[in-house]
Amino acid sequence: MATPAKPAPDKNEVSLQIAGKAHRYWTQYSIDSDLAMAADAWQVSLGLPGGEMPPSVAPGAEVKVLVGADIVLQGRVDDISHSVAAGSHQLTLSGRDLAGMLLDCSAPLFTGKGMTLSDVLENVVKPLGVSRVRVDAKAKGQIEKISVDPGNSAWDVLNRAAAANGLAAWFDPDGTLVVGGPDYSAPAKAKLILRRDGQGNNVLSLSETRSHAPRYSQLTLLGQGHRQALTPGRHDLKHQSADPDVPYHKPRIMVEPDAANVAELAARADKILADARLAGYTLSATVAGHRNSAGELWKPGQRIQVESEPHGIKGGTYFLMARTFSGGRGQGCTTRLTLKEDGRWLPVMRKN
Repeated sequence: MATPAKPAPDKNEVSLQIAGKAHRYWTQYSIDSDLAMAADAWQVSLGLPGGEMPPSVAPGAEVKVLVGADIVLQGRVDDISHSVAAGSHQLTLSGRDLAGMLLDCSAPLFTGKGMTLSDVLENVVKPLGVSRVRVDAKAKGQIEKISVDPGNSAWDVLNRAAAANGLAAWFDPDGTLVVGGPDYSAPAKAKLILRRDGQGNNVLSLSETRSHAPRYSQLTLLGQGHRQALTPGRHDLKHQSADPDVPYHKPRIMVEPDAANVAELAARADKILADARLAGYTLSATVAGHRNSAGELWKPGQRIQVESEPHGIKGGTYFLMARTFSGGRGQGCTTRLTLKEDGRWLPVMRKN
């Protein structure tokens, strides 16, 4: 199973690097990346007829997952399943990227008033071994109050701090924690084509799902503001937002127990409606291989053009929210792409 670490000759071949050794030739593999999920996951399996599991392959071991010569994920081995049965000897490894550490570990027990995103990165994230951090957008907003209850994970606190500033957090393939947002001005990286006559088709399957289940015609947020140094507490905060694309009466009332003012309540309402719209539309495509026509790996955050005659889509641009690399010996390799409406993830926050 192990060979000296070096770039794989096949640009779509999946390998794991553990303790300086490269492991490949999987009977089955799956590698996820999803901007909506806290940690990207991976799983690989192979047969070990007459073989032994290398001692360096152990739970907790640091791992790099590569496709060809490109690193797609860095993290640790979470689980190892080693099974032997009549005519079968199987090893399965699985794990997550570095976000798994932030999910598993509790944040320090403290309460910070006016704690900024920078404070969270310094006091919660970096002590857990995250050394490389990049903030792509200026986070001028300030969280009025963060209270960390026993058991709150470091990821929960980071996610709250990022969301309060209209941002999101994820790990890049090189292990850098990024706090930022999408670039909707970037050019499309690829074009998916599905025509009835088959000319130029480059997708194996394409499905479109539209739903009004998570959406509301009107959202009412009720909140209260805690007393601050210069302002008294308030218990009558209220804001209403509407989704003009829901043409029938479908109201929802929610309570926000910790809102500084009406402007903050309005920003939260915008985010809730935007998330509902994001959940209400999905375009799922399966393509051969793990790279686009330019040789780049599919990566969440890319903008993709789609032309599909059966779906009535005429060259629209979509946002790649998630992708899954899968394959194995004798199966070939495919990538499942999860596309969302462009410009809907992380909308621009209102100005206070």
